[in-house]
Amino acid sequence: MLFSSIVFLLYFLPIFLLTYYLVDRKYKNLVILVFSIFFYSWGAPKFIFIILGTTFLDFYLVRWMAKSQVRLHRRILLTLSVSINLGLLFYFKYSGFFIQNVDIVLTHLFHAHTLGWATLVLPLGISFYTFETITYVVDVYRGVHKPLDNVWNYQLYIILFPKLIAGPIVRYHELADQITDRSQNETIDDRLMGFYRFILGLSKKVLIANQMGAVADTVFQTNYAGLSSYSAWIGILAYTFQIYFDFSGYSDMAIGIAQMIGFKFPENFENPYISQSVTEFWRRWHMSLGRWMKNYLYIPLGGNRVDSKMRLYFNLWIVFLISGLWHGASWNFVFWGAYHGTFLALEKAFLLKIYDRIGKLFRTLLTFLIVAVGWVFFRVEKFHDALHYIKRMFSFDFKTSSLNFGSEFTTFFILAAFLAFFAYFQRGQKIQDALYFNTYTTKRHVVVAGLTLVLFILSVSSVTAFGFNPFIYFRF
Repeated sequence: MLFSSIVFLLYFLPIFLLTYYLVDRKYKNLVILVFSIFFYSWGAPKFIFIILGTTFLDFYLVRWMAKSQVRLHRRILLTLSVSINLGLLFYFKYSGFFIQNVDIVLTHLFHAHTLGWATLVLPLGISFYTFETITYVVDVYRGVHKPLDNVWNYQLYIILFPKLIAGPIVRYHELADQITDRSQNETIDDRLMGFYRFILGLSKKVLIANQMGAVADTVFQTNYAGLSSYSAWIGILAYTFQIYFDFSGYSDMAIGIAQMIGFKFPENFENPYISQSVTEFWRRWHMSLGRWMKNYLYIPLGGNRVDSKMRLYFNLWIVFLISGLWHGASWNFVFWGAYHGTFLALEKAFLLKIYDRIGKLFRTLLTFLIVAVGWVFFRVEKFHDALHYIKRMFSFDFKTSSLNFGSEFTTFFILAAFLAFFAYFQRGQKIQDALYFNTYTTKRHVVVAGLTLVLFILSVSSVTAFGFNPFIYFRF
């Protein structure tokens, strides 16, 4: 079930909110859990028992670990829990990729028979809730927070539907206390601001990302050999804006729904395209993944506290290599991760010093260019096709294109660029903060409520007209 579908917007969400607000406080978590199970079952009925079963097992493994005073026993239970969750992720997401590459080696080097492997259907959101199950066991093992007392509360933490399919990745200690008591966040202001945030996210997805995606799909589905540089750049810039407004829109919707029911989710995006370096970009893009990678992978590898700069650069590079693989079982994703990891290492080594000598605008444009080129490997499925596409981008062949983008696309493209760089100037940042974070006056409520009502009507009209259009990160 998509957040941007008519079923969700006009049926599921209103019924859920009405039920949640009407029931007694002691039943509110039960309402969320039941609706979350239904939400997941709607899109992946075959896998609901897998997620419920593994979370049930995880709860008791962590409970036994927390009660044990023997360090070896605690480590064994920690390893078992992490292995079960990563094992499921590997089986569903990476086993086919692994077997496929083994087959290539067997065929080309040893002329042996291939192993063969049935294509598996990927459970929705498995990459996201796997990381959250790991945060639970690791946070308890480290003593960051005590385990939950109730197995159903743990099920709620994992299967909470606003974040279930595509994040944000909420670490256990960030949400644990809110599961048992969020009364201080269940105010009228929280509910209204959550609703505004949800509609703004919906508008990003439906009114901007879908428009950009339609053109990006048209360009990327053409024969690259006949693609002009102009069309190639339009295609990747459209995709660059599409993936931002698509994913940040989903995150806004998730944060907004959570806020309407008293949860405070961490922010996931902070105007990433105004970044002045790739390092800064990754502090602003998919922030919950970045925090997860830092706390559960980068720091255990040694982080910044290493003996040599080469080890530091290697740690950065390997973290982003794994980040790329997390996004998908493809060498393109691996290369995309390595690409960003290489730039982060180079910036640590010397590039940041060079950036200091050039202006803010040039640093921002250069970073945007690096990121946009990287998105080619994210969008194109085959590595050699991605290289071919980049070659067309930089061939400086500006012949007349057979693709007609039209004035409507131009209008939405300008709007997307304007909003993506809106916070580049201090005034834009202040307006954005006032809209998303500052305390609301009655006058501001009236103005924003009117704006979101208009955006909601436009969004529903657009969904009705154009139909199904999944979020990009549902693939992961």
